[in-house]
Amino acid sequence: MRLEVSREQVPLSAPFVITGYTFTHVPVVVVRLSDGAAAGLGEAAGVYYLGDDAGHMCAAIESVRGAIEAGADREELRRLLPCGGARNALDCALWDLEAKRSGQPVWRLAGLEPPRPLVTTYTVSADEPEAMAAKATGYADARAVKLKLTGDPALDSERVRAVRRARPDVWLAVDANQGYQAGTLAEIMPALTGCKVKLLEQPLPRGQEAAMEGLRCPMPVAADESVQGLADVEPLVGRFDVVNIKLDKCGGLTEALAMVALARRLGLGVMVGNMVGTSLAMAPAWILGQLCDLRDLDGTLFIARDRAPAISFEGGAVSYPPRGWGAPA
Repeated sequence: MRLEVSREQVPLSAPFVITGYTFTHVPVVVVRLSDGAAAGLGEAAGVYYLGDDAGHMCAAIESVRGAIEAGADREELRRLLPCGGARNALDCALWDLEAKRSGQPVWRLAGLEPPRPLVTTYTVSADEPEAMAAKATGYADARAVKLKLTGDPALDSERVRAVRRARPDVWLAVDANQGYQAGTLAEIMPALTGCKVKLLEQPLPRGQEAAMEGLRCPMPVAADESVQGLADVEPLVGRFDVVNIKLDKCGGLTEALAMVALARRLGLGVMVGNMVGTSLAMAPAWILGQLCDLRDLDGTLFIARDRAPAISFEGGAVSYPPRGWGAPA
């Protein structure tokens, strides 16, 4: 087996703003695994708030080069590397390589039904309220919209109200990206309930999960930063209603499938999300999305240039072409 690793800078079409961060580009790592007859690809952006950047991912991949080139499989990879972007890139490349070698698509290898278009949220970056309303209006086909908030109750309330006035027709979610504290979260609740927000994502900082036990939220609450891999799922019970699974967080499709199964057994809802990246990163997340209740798979809408084949959006739904990542050679 031959392992090749490269770094790329994926430029964004406009700055993307969330609590505590403004992104203008996304550094990604691309892995190529080849046996001489077939090759598999994987892309990862890492987990920015954990310092899981391109340098960290490349170093982690190099640390297991010998085992990978000797033929380590996906389950062995889960023992070799912790959750994170390095394992995600390698895991997705191994899935793609198996599809190319076996002549079977990844969805069939994973025991799933043939994939279908999936309704996705369209994310609106944090900005002034009217600018966010204009962006939501620009997503004319969207059936679901997710707003990035920043932890300012007054401003965030105006943001939500402005978007709801502009788009009374859509399913609406908000994502605080750890921006609130238990004491300030109550201040935004009247706006969320009045605007019929259907999902509140990661309101409190990672590490404050226990504080969620005493909160009474009128809408489901999703854990994002509070859940990385499989070991984090069970402690969410009684604190969150939905698990947001991202391949860069959990370390690839293999672990993500196990997380979905566990979440279902525990009675938790399941959401698939993404770090911003190209269609190479979105394709395995789209496969996972076939099993999920909610999908946030709009990451390619924020980049200036995508790869081919590319994810497509139509009628508020996202699809990946039948040829490309995860398809037989």
